[in-house]
Amino acid sequence: MASQLKLHSEPGSNADAIIQGECYRFTVLTPELIRMEYSEEGFFEDRASQTVVNRNFPVPEFSVMDLGNKLELITERLHLTYDKQPFSRHGLNVRVRNEAGHLRSVWNYGDTVQDLGGTARTLDNADGAIPLEHGLLSRAGYTLVDDSTSLVLEEDGRVELRALAGLDVYFFGYGHDYLHCLKDFYHLCGRTPLLPRYALGNWWSRYYRYSEEEYKALMERFELERIPFSVAVIDMDWHLVDIDPQYGSGWTGYTWNRELFPEPQRFLAWLHEKGLRVTLNVHPADGVRAFEDPYLAIAAEMGMDPEKGDAVEFDITDPDFLQAYFKFLHHPLEDEGVDFWWIDWQQGGVTKVPGLDPLWMLNHYHYLDSGRRGNRQITFSRYAGLGSHRYPVGFSGDTIVTWESLDFQPYFTANAANVGYGWWSHDIGGHMNGYLDDELAMRWVQFGVFSPILRLHSSASAFNSKEPWRFNKIAEDVMKDCLRLRHSLLPYLYTMNRYASRDSLPLIRPMYYHHALSNEAYEVPNEYYFGTELIACPITQPVNPKVGVAEFKAWLPEGIWIDFFNGRVYDGGRKLSLYRNLENIPVLAKAGAIVPMADLTQFTSSVDNPRHMEVRVFAGGRGHFHLWEDEGDTAEDQDDQWCDTEMILEMGDRASFKILSAKGNTKVVPERRSWKLSFVGFADTKVQVFAGGTEIEANMDYDEATHTLTIMISDQAVEHSLEVTFTDARIAVNSVDDEVFSLLNRAQILFQLKEQIYHVVKAAVTPMAALASLASLDLEHTLYGALCEILSARL
Repeated sequence: MASQLKLHSEPGSNADAIIQGECYRFTVLTPELIRMEYSEEGFFEDRASQTVVNRNFPVPEFSVMDLGNKLELITERLHLTYDKQPFSRHGLNVRVRNEAGHLRSVWNYGDTVQDLGGTARTLDNADGAIPLEHGLLSRAGYTLVDDSTSLVLEEDGRVELRALAGLDVYFFGYGHDYLHCLKDFYHLCGRTPLLPRYALGNWWSRYYRYSEEEYKALMERFELERIPFSVAVIDMDWHLVDIDPQYGSGWTGYTWNRELFPEPQRFLAWLHEKGLRVTLNVHPADGVRAFEDPYLAIAAEMGMDPEKGDAVEFDITDPDFLQAYFKFLHHPLEDEGVDFWWIDWQQGGVTKVPGLDPLWMLNHYHYLDSGRRGNRQITFSRYAGLGSHRYPVGFSGDTIVTWESLDFQPYFTANAANVGYGWWSHDIGGHMNGYLDDELAMRWVQFGVFSPILRLHSSASAFNSKEPWRFNKIAEDVMKDCLRLRHSLLPYLYTMNRYASRDSLPLIRPMYYHHALSNEAYEVPNEYYFGTELIACPITQPVNPKVGVAEFKAWLPEGIWIDFFNGRVYDGGRKLSLYRNLENIPVLAKAGAIVPMADLTQFTSSVDNPRHMEVRVFAGGRGHFHLWEDEGDTAEDQDDQWCDTEMILEMGDRASFKILSAKGNTKVVPERRSWKLSFVGFADTKVQVFAGGTEIEANMDYDEATHTLTIMISDQAVEHSLEVTFTDARIAVNSVDDEVFSLLNRAQILFQLKEQIYHVVKAAVTPMAALASLASLDLEHTLYGALCEILSARL
């Protein structure tokens, strides 16, 4: 097995953590995590498995009481009792304590765990919600991972059946400490790798029979329209599809269609010159047939007689085929310029090895092989069970183009964190069937900005494609703005990419991750944290045509929250409905949030660390952010590759915002940077700007509508610090009258009713008094709800 196809693992446990009898073995991995094994033959597995690759944990404190016919194992959080017989409901149980040491719950062997769900293999043909597999988190405080039937990984990289049947179960008893549970899961099963920077930009994809000239013309049109893309996806028509029926279907292929792409290497080089990385779609199930360019070489390698023309069967379990599969089918195309592969496996989970899922095998080996040229590893494929987080990016499959499909995706995406799967890529806009709905397409792209990967995609239908100019003017403009916003968020996203890999903190997290004891956090499935600073609330329902806004039923945690787009300030600690017009969705920044972005005033589609920066800083509290940057596509993730730019917001009498001098590997960032500092939610105030301790002149502007003070700072050396001091850093007061007027101005209702409502709002002593008066008008639900949001944003 080639060296790059070996997964690094540390499967052996510390002997001091093991309690073993003739037929049982318990391993205390953490105070909350115990491995429980039973084997009639007394055989226990110490090799890595498909799911578990690292059992080398520091040994926690625990005690053992052996009472002859009963064993008790006690940690800080767990109390296991076992009768030394085959595992049974009456003979094995675990009591879970909370952080204070009080009994929280009891698990008896065989109990069904009511967990919070995980994710699913695919959304193929989904038209709305689908069932989810089990996850790692439960409000009961414990969950289980049964690893008894997974295959094992040999040191040489091969995958083998377990020698003997037995029970191999991991008990997770973390109570409500969900992030701690996830962190230990990553330690046990392998961390989420660091994505290459380009993967976080916009991807263009379409199942369509493009020619080289058509594809190039489209990329040039995007550039002309100032729409940035970083990944070019070419679906299956890159290869021969219309083949002689004697060979079967054209779904599988490894031979360029020279009619469409006469000089593939030239085409791929052109895409690279445009700053795009390239992935090709491959359906490997039909093996290699005699019409393929690589057929003679791979047939000979496999010891077949090429003259017979027999197909080289796809058999991912055969080590010889596996080596030839990469050597003759993929490596030559990579040498031509293919950057990574879209593994489009849809043929089920059966191989010649019982229990071995070919999708898992493809993901595992393709991901490992993708690093052979010294770049960061990446593949693009469907989810294949626990442990799949090691092989990003995930392809969620071919959804139906409906509102129901969109409505399910925010929950589906956030909930995948419950199995550590943080990098889903959806067909943004939906893939097939369904209907044309400009509003739906627009809302899907708005969600895509605040999803892990933004990849526009659609089917081969001539009527179904996602170029913004194919939609009405409102949708076109919004989609373009969204794609630019996503690209501008790369500095923030890449920092979160580091946190996902190093700190076990997925980019997208359900609300209950940080508010486990609040029932409301479990009641907003489509609301989620987007990185450390933001909460996203994607709108997945059409607007009310009379009022011109759509509703999102949200819950805001305690504290002050500020809308990322319009600057409206909210008091948290409550459920409320948020209403937005077509242009935006609710995205809320916590008080003191700091969001570094690229300033695209001078347009670029480059994914390099930007020379022109924008930083959005939100009022209401102290803030602290580390902007992490490296080269973006290095093979390894080493400390000395990173540059850290620290940003600090101080409030109070001596309020200031500081950007400290860049530290670490400053070679990876521009020597000088311009800064657009946008202070959102701040009342208008006077400021002073200092560079390297010296006061400098800077252009300033204050926008009353969004309560945003903007300061433009020209090129500054990154080794110099910047500081903005505030004369008065008060939080802005919402412009209630203006916001109500703006809502009513576009509402399709009687002018007299508009005037009546506006008069009530203007005349009321307090917003709450206005709400009481408006309640008597018997207004339509959405109109009254939108007014309530404006009037009660600050309590």
